Amino acid sequence: MSEAGKGVLAMIAACTFWGASALYYRLLDGLPAIEVLAHRTLWSALFFGVVLAFQGRLGQVARLLRGRRAAITLTAALMISANWFLFIFSVQINHVMQASLGYYIFPLVAVLIGVVVFRERIGMAQALAVALAGAAVLVLALGLGVTPWISLALAGSFGCYGLIKKWLDAGPVVSVTAEVLMLSPLALAYLAGLGAGLWPGGPAPVFGADARTALLLAFSGVLTGGPLILFSYAARRVNMATMGLLQYINPTLQFVVATLVFAEPFTRWHLIAFALIWTALAIYSAAALRQDRAARRAAASAGMSGISVT
Repeated sequence: MSEAGKGVLAMIAACTFWGASALYYRLLDGLPAIEVLAHRTLWSALFFGVVLAFQGRLGQVARLLRGRRAAITLTAALMISANWFLFIFSVQINHVMQASLGYYIFPLVAVLIGVVVFRERIGMAQALAVALAGAAVLVLALGLGVTPWISLALAGSFGCYGLIKKWLDAGPVVSVTAEVLMLSPLALAYLAGLGAGLWPGGPAPVFGADARTALLLAFSGVLTGGPLILFSYAARRVNMATMGLLQYINPTLQFVVATLVFAEPFTRWHLIAFALIWTALAIYSAAALRQDRAARRAAASAGMSGISVT
């Protein structure tokens, strides 16, 4: 198999893990979302630390914890932590469909951030896609009488996270390791307070009431780190257009889980909103593929023009 083929398989596997992760977090719905998040942070730090130590790259983490980079890393850590919390919370309150919508919206939010922050110019197709996404949110807000704030918060926090990561000169595994390390003291303090009864409700077992819950909490580190390593592997072997398309596996699986497994309500307003989103993503993806092909043709032409005949 070619390196590109291996990258595609790794990307599919990563997105499948992400898309099906709601099934895993539903098994922990007896615990507060903040407690699950604390464990996810600590076990992820341990998992990433072991991986980087094995690779001899732990030293790369240290430079992200000093000086100006530390402030950027902390901001990124808060954004991804908020995103993780919102997803876990959405599973617990039976709003996985909103989470799915949020991750569908994210690429279009990223386009909007590029326009606002970096003054990037976009074509008509991208502008239409963003407008359709806005219309989808409006349809849900008016049709259901409730703004899909979980969707917007998930897309917004992940979009801001991506923006902040542009200023961090580090690979995804190294940077996420630094982020969870910065948040680990807070996670430890929360769990220590939980065990000591400092929070409302009195003392509570830090690892849940049984061995099954403890194992599930510990596995959250693998569930977080494993797909990210697969994603990092794929990113070095697959072109951006293909990666962009494959990432839609994640929200699509979330949508399937929400409707077919968790039996969340799917009204006509949801149908209209998702139809608008899917149309927007089709337009956006087609434009991205055209741009990718044009860039590759231009690169090939430039390479050919550089060949001299003697």
